[in-house]
Amino acid sequence: MTDMTNPAAGAAPRPSSSSSILTPDARTRKRNAAESRFRIYGIIAIAIGIFFLCVLLAAIVRNGIPAFTQTFITAEVELPADRLDKTGNRDRDEMAKVSTFGYKPVIVEGLIKTIEDAGIEIPFEDKDDVEAMVSSASLAQVRDTVLANPDLVGQTVTFRFLASSRVDGYEKGRVTRESLARDKNLDAEHLDIADEMRDAGLLERTFNWQFILGADASESRPEQAGIGVSMIGSFFMMLVVLALALPIGVAASIYLEEFAPKNRWTDLIEVNISNLAAVPSIVFGILGLAVFIQIMYLPQSAPLVGGLVLTLMTLPTVIISTRASLKAVPPSIRDAALGVGASKMQAVFHHVLPLAMPGILTGTIIGLAQALGETAPLLLIGMVGFIASNYPDGIADGFLAPNSAMPAQIYEWAKRADPAYYERAWGGIIILLCFLMTMNIIAIILRRRFERRW
Repeated sequence: MTDMTNPAAGAAPRPSSSSSILTPDARTRKRNAAESRFRIYGIIAIAIGIFFLCVLLAAIVRNGIPAFTQTFITAEVELPADRLDKTGNRDRDEMAKVSTFGYKPVIVEGLIKTIEDAGIEIPFEDKDDVEAMVSSASLAQVRDTVLANPDLVGQTVTFRFLASSRVDGYEKGRVTRESLARDKNLDAEHLDIADEMRDAGLLERTFNWQFILGADASESRPEQAGIGVSMIGSFFMMLVVLALALPIGVAASIYLEEFAPKNRWTDLIEVNISNLAAVPSIVFGILGLAVFIQIMYLPQSAPLVGGLVLTLMTLPTVIISTRASLKAVPPSIRDAALGVGASKMQAVFHHVLPLAMPGILTGTIIGLAQALGETAPLLLIGMVGFIASNYPDGIADGFLAPNSAMPAQIYEWAKRADPAYYERAWGGIIILLCFLMTMNIIAIILRRRFERRW
């Protein structure tokens, strides 16, 4: 006898199935279709983002590139001694008594003579109206040239004057004859003269180094405005932020992550650091105005104060990114160091910190890039654009003398009425983006350079 049952007699036959594991059922097909749709949605979202990014970059480049070129007018100007050096002593102090307005008739006469010598007819009853074609900065240009070299008095000197903003706008397509119907500064006849001067080689549009290296100008001289001094102000501010935010932020992060006891106080500190990272930047500006200027009496509008304000704003970002980098180091690295006899401090500084350095440097540079583009806190401490009129005399002057920053300068230009300043605002954005892109590239290079595998 046996206990085994006859499968044919004791069990019902298993029903045959026409399905196969190689053939997806309805539920699997539905799940695969949902996954395909989600992938398509993701591709569409990326395409939309890239499209709007391209539109933004195209708008920035289209509106900003003209700021990097400028129209110049070449004219031969006679420097009469009876007007510019009445004593004939070639004494700079005596010649300096002639104001810039005293050079105005000299420049106008030279411009008229240059135009007529080129065979160009001046259609105005008062030929002095051609003065509107050159920038008012030409007065100071000729005066400074004469005072720098008094021996030029009595000679005819060739000058390259900045064209007025309207003539420059005409060369760039920003100004048309129709738009001049409502303009009191220039007439269509001026544009006719400009066309003939271009053909005669007296008017040309060239690269504008003054925009990159120059200083801000008054609202009546937009063609002379530059962003160079503001770039220096931003540079000194970034030095302050780097010198303070990096060591303080890294030291605070190491203590909180590696040495601080886990209790309610450290929890409170961590929560406040996270909250500070979300505080609007204008709040830091108010804090800097109250503490650094009104209480500590630091110089207003100085890059030192701007750097201190931006340091307060950047510290939470540096601390959060540094702690995340320290957490990313595996605990086995710490345990291995401690197991071979290293102290806690040796384990952190000799093993954990070098492995976390790529993330720390990346977070720091990203924080600096964020601080470089801030405007609101700088405006509250007085770093407006029009004060950026002169380069600092030295390092101490660079930190303590009134100056501006690139974002504040761009904001100042954007709110001015002349369209030439609007053009320069776009050009300033291009320079600022180049700085930000450079800083991000440096972050990537440093990350690759210091990255270690474990």
